[in-house]
Amino acid sequence: MAYIKFREMAHYFNFHKEIDKKDLPEYVLQYVLGDEKIWKAYGTRRDKCVFTNKKLILFDVQGITGKTKKIHIFPFNSISSSAIVYKPRTVYLLFTFTSGYQMRLNYINLTAEDKKELRKLWTKLISYCQNKEKELDI
Repeated sequence: MAYIKFREMAHYFNFHKEIDKKDLPEYVLQYVLGDEKIWKAYGTRRDKCVFTNKKLILFDVQGITGKTKKIHIFPFNSISSSAIVYKPRTVYLLFTFTSGYQMRLNYINLTAEDKKELRKLWTKLISYCQNKEKELDI
């Protein structure tokens, strides 16, 4: 019998602002395919989180120079369950993938309107996961 250790993959992401699509760096846009639409993008000074209509892309920029990047790509069809947790000025998105890995994305210093927008995004994402054969638009 195999033992799989469950652990969070990206507990170190703390996004604090939404990024306008036109302000995304070129290296981020290179991972968005031509037939994909960017739903939302969040970031810190260095790290980025992009939700498209097909996948979640995380950019973990490491080191002082920022030249090392670790890029995580998660197709929505690989999400087996998720949750949203509200705390004062903070929202956590929790995902479990079909591989068994878990991930937590923290969104900090949010206003009530920011929380509402994140809830709408999460609802669309979960709707997509439940209706994988349909193309959704946000």
